[in-house]
Amino acid sequence: MISPAARMQHLSQHFFAVLSVRLAAMQAQGLDVVRLDEGSPDLPPPAHIIQALTEAASCPHQHAYQPHRGPQALRQAWAEMYRRLYQIELDPQAEVLPLLGSKEGIFHLLQAYIEPGDVVLAPDPGYVTYTRGALFAGGHIYPMPLLPESGYLPDFEAIPPQALARAKMLWLNYPNNPTGATASLDFFARAVAFARQHNLLLCHDAAYAQVTFDGYCAPSLLQIPEARQVGVEFNSLSKSHNMAGWRVGALLGSPQVIQTLFTLKTNADSSHFLPVLQAAAAAMTGEQGWITHRNEIYRQRRDVIVSALNRMGLPVTAP
Repeated sequence: MISPAARMQHLSQHFFAVLSVRLAAMQAQGLDVVRLDEGSPDLPPPAHIIQALTEAASCPHQHAYQPHRGPQALRQAWAEMYRRLYQIELDPQAEVLPLLGSKEGIFHLLQAYIEPGDVVLAPDPGYVTYTRGALFAGGHIYPMPLLPESGYLPDFEAIPPQALARAKMLWLNYPNNPTGATASLDFFARAVAFARQHNLLLCHDAAYAQVTFDGYCAPSLLQIPEARQVGVEFNSLSKSHNMAGWRVGALLGSPQVIQTLFTLKTNADSSHFLPVLQAAAAAMTGEQGWITHRNEIYRQRRDVIVSALNRMGLPVTAP
C-alpha cells in the first residue's frame, strides 16, 4: 500500500466522529441516549428561515456555482448583524469572508499562516481544531492553561520568552468552549496590545457569542479599535441561529488576513449552495426576538444541570 503523507500522523479521527459511531450502535439497540457532549442545537431554526430556504431552492436558476465570497447580500447581512450587536462598521467586501462553517475556516487559516516550526498559542482546554490544524501545518502548540483562579482567561505574562520568540498565532474563544467563561472588553484590549507587541495573528472564535444568559451580552474582539490591525474573529450561525448542519460561518476583521484565506479557499472549495446562503442572510436580517426565547430555554436547562450537580456534591458555578 502507498503510505500517506507524514503530516497525517498528526491526525486521528475526530473525537465526535468516533463517538457518533458508538452512539449510533447504542441507539440501534434501543437505548435512549441523552447527549451532553457536542454543542449541536436540538431546536430548529424559526419558520421564516426555513421558508427562505424553501423558496430559494424552488427557483430553477439557483443551482449553479457561486462566487467564492458569496452573494453581496450575505456579506452585507454579516456586517448588519455586527452593526446591530456591537455598533461596529465592517466593509462587506474587504472585511467579511463567508465560510463553510467556522471549523473549516479555522483549519484552513492555520494552513495559510503556519509553517513548520512555528508556535501556536492555544487555550487549554480548548477546541481541538486549533491544535489539530496547527499540527497538520507542521507547527508546535504552546498550551495556555485556563484556570479557575484566573477566571479561565490565559495569563499572557506566563508565556515563556522562548515560546513567544517562535509564536505566530494566538487563539482565544469567548464565551468559552468548554468552560463557559466570558471575557471583557478590557481583556480583549490587553490581548490586542499583546498581539501587537509580539507580532502575533490574534484569532478569536466567537461561535457562542449570542448564547448568553441573565442579561449578559458577550462583546466582540472587533470592538477594540486596533483589533483589525492584528486580528480576526470567526463567527457562525451554528449556535446563534440553530443552524449547525447548514455550515454557515464567516471570518471578519483584518482585510489582509481575509485576502490570504480567500486565496486559499479559491483553491480548496467552490463556495456554498445559494439557497442556503440566501436563507442565512434572512436569518441575520430577519426577526431576532426568538433568540431571546431560545436562550431562556437553555437557561432553564442550565439551572437544572447546575442544581443537580450541586446536590450530588459536585460544586459548579453557573456559566
